[in-house]
Order: sequence, then structure tokens, then C-alpha cells
Amino acid sequence: MPAPTVSETRPGTAAKPGFRPDIQGLRAIAVMLVVLFHSGVQALSGGYVGVDVFFVISGFLITTHLLETLERDGRISFASFYAKRARRILPAALLVAVLTLVAAWIWMSPLLMRSVVDGAIATALYVPNYFFALQDTDYLAETTPSVFQHFWSLGIEEQFYLFWPALLAVGFWLRRRRERRVMVLIAVVTASSFLACVLLMDISQPWAFFSLPTRAWELGAGGLVAFLLRSGARWLRAPLTGLLAWAGLAGLAAVALTFDGNTVFPGWSAALPVLAAAALIIGGAAPGPLNATRLLAVAPLQFLGAISYSLYLVHWPLQVIPQAATFSDAPLPLEQSLALGAVAVPLAWLLYRCVERPVIGWRMLRQRRQGLTGLVAAGASLVVVLASGGVAAVSAQQPLSSDRTAAPATATPDPAGTSFVPANIAPSLDAVAEDNAAVYDTGCHNSTHDADPAGCRVGDDPEAPLVFLVGDSHAASWFPALEELAEEGRIRLDSNSKSSCLPLETDQQYLAKEYTSCEQWRDGVLERIDEEQPDLVLLAMYDSPGRLQDEPGTSTPAQWREGLAATLAQIDGPRVAVMKDVPTQHLNPDECLSTHLEEAQACAVPREEAFEEDLVEAEDQAIEEAGDEVERVDLTRFFCNAQTCPIVIGNTVVFRDTHHLTTTFSRQMAEPMWEEIEPLTV
Repeated sequence: MPAPTVSETRPGTAAKPGFRPDIQGLRAIAVMLVVLFHSGVQALSGGYVGVDVFFVISGFLITTHLLETLERDGRISFASFYAKRARRILPAALLVAVLTLVAAWIWMSPLLMRSVVDGAIATALYVPNYFFALQDTDYLAETTPSVFQHFWSLGIEEQFYLFWPALLAVGFWLRRRRERRVMVLIAVVTASSFLACVLLMDISQPWAFFSLPTRAWELGAGGLVAFLLRSGARWLRAPLTGLLAWAGLAGLAAVALTFDGNTVFPGWSAALPVLAAAALIIGGAAPGPLNATRLLAVAPLQFLGAISYSLYLVHWPLQVIPQAATFSDAPLPLEQSLALGAVAVPLAWLLYRCVERPVIGWRMLRQRRQGLTGLVAAGASLVVVLASGGVAAVSAQQPLSSDRTAAPATATPDPAGTSFVPANIAPSLDAVAEDNAAVYDTGCHNSTHDADPAGCRVGDDPEAPLVFLVGDSHAASWFPALEELAEEGRIRLDSNSKSSCLPLETDQQYLAKEYTSCEQWRDGVLERIDEEQPDLVLLAMYDSPGRLQDEPGTSTPAQWREGLAATLAQIDGPRVAVMKDVPTQHLNPDECLSTHLEEAQACAVPREEAFEEDLVEAEDQAIEEAGDEVERVDLTRFFCNAQTCPIVIGNTVVFRDTHHLTTTFSRQMAEPMWEEIEPLTV
């Protein structure tokens, strides 16, 4: 996200030399695309391309400035260049970083502060993009993103400015001050970066998204536009060239409306918003009335363009921190997100008027040696790092339990739940999210990409009944309970689970795309069941209607019932038991409990809201139609009382997230599970 890099006017003032109101208006469009996208406006599902527009603008403006300097002075004063960039970018960015850090400490769960602090330090060191790349962050799919995630684009630009002036200066010298020859060099560098971006998409999308070598081409494209507009080509002076601006606007609108989280991005797809932005800049420079400058120069767009940098900085924490404070992965309601986006505008104006613009003109920094600016910038970054350390130290001292203990948990019907977070809680709150079934570490659970139906065996007593566990990650959540039975010699367990893959014979989707590997895996497991003829097949699944692909004319419950019925019909010989799904909580247990140490029940979901009742009924219908060889296993009585489904039972946390069991609690359910399935294995 670029800070302004050319002389700007405020609404109502005369334009300064070199100022282009069409670019100011383009800034406004770009930042509003980003803000509205992050506010949850689904119609602008591709609004994230606003950042790509900013890259092109930055590349154009900074290259124009550097070429003018080289033409005028024959050299670039690197100290002066970097001092000016520091004064423009860093004050507002580092102030927002500190305020974001403090706000996160006040309103977010202490369990999240480690990642918040790490993000703040990466931002202060100007490498947030590589921090997120190392974490394999999926920018377009994250449900719990970092409060500093938007700084990734600032990291790209800061790193770009480190090598771009030197590249132009060296090229200018090697090519004997002939811009056209330097333009060829820049074109080669830009094309190489684009090729790297496309190739890396097949290896690591996060690195293609966040790294400078794979994103520099977008700023380079803006740089090539700067060379082009200085070339004196006759067609650039033709009034008809102004129509390119309208073509660029149309292209940008099409991309914003049609791209979404499933678009392969950046890669080839990123070329479309980049070309649209380039066309807008080229068309806006054409003389005559055919360009889009009159539209882009309207006062509201000029105002938003002027504060666009500050608006980009403040809008993201305003969205993320309130959402994180709900302790839920669900997005905020649209009206709340839009209200937060609207609040960002006056806050951005204050940041612009009180910090961004005054520091640019601060005489002490402009008139002293350029090194002073560097020292101030380094000092400000050090303040962010020290503040991060202070927040980390304070957060580490925050208690994650009450002073009281609770009796060890035992699986009993109608659990009252523990009203506080006991000192002997298991697992501890900072370990809840990682208390996962062993199948994930041993490779016995298939990822969304794998389709190996081999399964994993536990238990070596040849006389024990063979039980096939089949399903998605909710089936994997039951693995610890069944593993315990297998280790005791009561069963032999064959575990078969795959992420987000329902054991239903119906078309399914993952990330809004056809889930073909699910079908392949499911068919392979059913073939193994037919060959092995186990004593019992235990089906378990997450009752999530969004997993199914839409079938026109068929309701989701009907599709669910038909899919289960088709699966049951394919299992010929063994008895089958279908697990009723576990309750779904509204709030992330560890985060909610960490701020409700004495009122744990506030985190529990009401029983009437804990189940997808229409899907439960659909399963019951399929089971009834299947006949005597299929039974229902319902352990709800061990999770819920008449009013709620507690998160803490005895001293045990039941869920590691909103709908997966902790390994600790799953093991405690071994005996109730045996009571249900033993009669079915005889």
C-alpha cells in the first residue's frame, strides 16, 4: 500500500505541478475495494486486487521520480531518497503498529498474544511479508488472520525501494543514459519476476503471494508505464488513447466482481488487475476529454485518495480485533463490518492530518543531515520491538486458570459442567488447540489432497472384533477412544479418516471446488470394507451442510439422507453404526475460557443451538430405511444437560475448537463408546 509519492492537493486547493487527479482517484478506488472486501461485501469478492493496483501506482510514481532525478542531476542521492521514503511511510505505519499492539492486548485473548507480538516485531523489522510466508499463511482463506497481516504489502514496497533505485542508477550508467535501453533492462527484470510468480504458484502459494521476487513485477509494470509515458510515442498524445482509462476501469470492475477466494492468485490471474491499472494510468495521461479524469477527479475520490495510505493502515485492525474479541471464527455481521469500515475513514483522516502530512514537512528532519531521519526511524522501530516485548512479558503473567481445582472428569450422563476454569484443567488452555488425535502425527489421517484408502490398524488380538472407523475429521476425533479399546484388546481398530470428506455417496466440495479426492478415497475404503468384512463399520461425520455441492431441486437434508442411504446400501455384510455428531460450540473454547476464568459456562452453547437438527433427522430417516443391520450411536447425553453442552466437564476441556474433541476427553469416552458398540460386534 503506497504512501503518496508525488505532490498532492487537498480537496478545494489548486493542483500542484506534476499532480494527477486521476491517479489520486485511482488510489481511492483501490483502497475502497480493499476496505469493502475486508468488510465482507460479497459482491466485491475480488476486492483484494486493490493492493495490486497500489503496487502499479507505486512503481509508476517512484520510477517517474527517479528518472526525473537522473535526467536532472545525472545521479541519485540515495541518502535523500531513503530519508524521504522513511518520512512518508514509517511514522503513520509504526504508530498504527503500536496502537494495534495495545488494542490487541486489551481486547484479545492472552492465548493469541504470542502471534500478535511476533507479527508486530516482523512489522517493525520491515519483513512482515516473509513472516507470513514462513507461516504458510493463505491470505484469501484465513479465518483468524493476524492483526498485522495487512502490513505484508508495505513490506513488499519497502524491500522494493531498497534495490529499485540502484537498479535504475546502474542501468542508466551502463546504458549511457539512454532511457530506452534502460527500459529493456527493466522489462527483463519485470518479466523474470512474473515468470517466478507463475512457476512458484505450483510449489508454494504463500511464498508466491508474499515474497518480493514474485511480486516485484507488479511494481515493475508501473515502472514500465513510467518509461513508456516518457518515451514520446505519438500514439500516447492521441485523444483516443484516453479511452484506455475507461477500458482499465471496466477491467478493474470485472476483476473485483468476478475474482474470489478460489481464484488462483497471484500467478497469471494477477496480470489482469495490473494491466487494468496500467491502462488507467496511460489513458489518464492522454490529452482531451475522452479519458476518465473528470470522473476520477470528483471531490469524494480526491479526499479518499489523499487519505488512502492512512485508511489502509487503520481499517484492518478495526476489522480483526473486534472479530477476535468474539472468540469465534465466524465473521462479524455485515452491518457491523461495514460500520467498522466507515469508522476507519475519520480515523484515517486524523492520522493523515496529525501524523502523515506533518512529519513529511517536519523542518528538523528536512534541514538536518539525512542520517538523522535514519536514526529516528530506527529508534521508532526499536520502540515497537520494545513495546512488543513488554506486551509479551505482561501477557505471559496473565493467569490461564482460577485458583480452584476440580474433581477429575468421568463420563457421566447429563454433565453439569464446571463453572470455572480449574487449576488442574486438562489439557491446559495453552495446549487445548494442539490436543489432537495421534492419527494426524502418524500419517494415518488423509489430508484434503490425499486419497490413499489403506487405513491404519491398532490392536493385535486376532479374536477381538474388527471395527472400521470411517469418516472425516470428526471420525478422527473418536480415534483416541477407540484406540484405547483396541489397546485393551476389546477391539481391533482399522482407522480411516480424511479431512472434510463425509462418508456420504453424494457430490461434495472443498473450498467451493469439486472434491474429487474425497470420492476416490471413499470408494477405496468401501472396497476394503467389502474385502475385509469387518464385524462393525462405524461412520462419523461433521454435520456441515456447506460440504455438499448444490443439486438443483433437492434440499440439503434430502441430499444428505440420500447420500447416507447410498453409502449404507454399498456396505454388504458387516453391521453398521452411524454416530450422531458431537455438539458444535459457537466460541473457540480456549480463547473464551482464557477471559472467563470464573464463568466458564458463559462459553457453553445452548443445547437447542448445538446440532443441525434437519441433518440429524435426515440421518435418522436413512438409518430407519436401511433396516436392522444399521444402528444409531448417540452419546449426546455425555456432552449435554437439559440446557447446555458444557466446554469444561470435571477438569477436562471437551473441545479443542468449536467442533472437534480434545484427545483427553475422547479417551474418557472409551467406556461409553464400548457400551454402545459391544452389542453390535457380537
